[in-house]
Amino acid sequence: MTMKYPWVLFFFILYIPLIWWYLKRNRNATPSLHISTLAPFAKMPRSWKEYLMKGNFLLKLLAMGFMIVALCRPQTYDSHRTSHVEGTDIVLALDISGSMASKDFEPSRFQAAKDVAVKFVNQRSNDNMGLVVFAGESLSLMPLTYDRAALINAIQNVELGDLNDGTAIGDGLASAVNRLVSGKAKSKSIILLTDGTNNAGNVAPATAAQIAKQKGIKVYTIGVGTNGSIQITDPYGFSTTTLETKIDEPALRQIADITGGKFFRAKDEKMLQNVFKEIDTLEKTRLDVENYTRTDEAFFPWVLAALCCYALSMLLRYTVLRRVP
Repeated sequence: MTMKYPWVLFFFILYIPLIWWYLKRNRNATPSLHISTLAPFAKMPRSWKEYLMKGNFLLKLLAMGFMIVALCRPQTYDSHRTSHVEGTDIVLALDISGSMASKDFEPSRFQAAKDVAVKFVNQRSNDNMGLVVFAGESLSLMPLTYDRAALINAIQNVELGDLNDGTAIGDGLASAVNRLVSGKAKSKSIILLTDGTNNAGNVAPATAAQIAKQKGIKVYTIGVGTNGSIQITDPYGFSTTTLETKIDEPALRQIADITGGKFFRAKDEKMLQNVFKEIDTLEKTRLDVENYTRTDEAFFPWVLAALCCYALSMLLRYTVLRRVP
């Protein structure tokens, strides 16, 4: 049971002045007779009407209390909820090659990609998601899971240099496909993010895309960064290396076209955020939810109790407690 207006309970504070007034009024309300001693009356029992008068005041307080509770609108709830969720299986395939350290994104391509990926994961609360990273080789870092905290922790903790350098797009895509094969959702998709051209690994990107198509998996490819020379500084800041980067847009478009996905180009942080927002609308989880909520008002018993107390109080006042002038 809950109360719609619980603040009405503050009216119980009125009991304090009412009780004070009752005690003060009855202190001098009894007629008195001056005599030399009360010894003969010491052992006389008190009249039952004296107790009844106090009980009558208590009945009035109870009537007032019951009415205050009724004004709070006590309610009972009977709620039934059945949800039928058809989840989407999604694997993030993240490029962690050395070129992702480029500063054309703030603070770097790699950090910007991780930040946006974390926001994307937080928004997909009903999906089964996993994580694959790749450079010169691929690594399945997190299996499909509904544990958002574990997945976000894996994304935040992955670092450049965890794998041999290079860009094995085909291997990364193949690892992501292997992760999705075990998923039970009808809708399966891969978000592959890279800033380079396939130059390592054992699986050609087109071959991995064909496998994904056979398994009914869509691949959304994202080309991150700008083409040209970039300066890469080692983690300790002692040396700087110049790298030539070129995103293989035709290959990424081909992967997306083969699988029925879509290719995106992100040249800055804002564009990357917009890419993930668009993917979020393309791969929405379908929810079939049936809700049933019944609310019953429970104030009537309290009103009835208040009326009974007040009626009994009036009955006593005008019968056995009636005062004759």
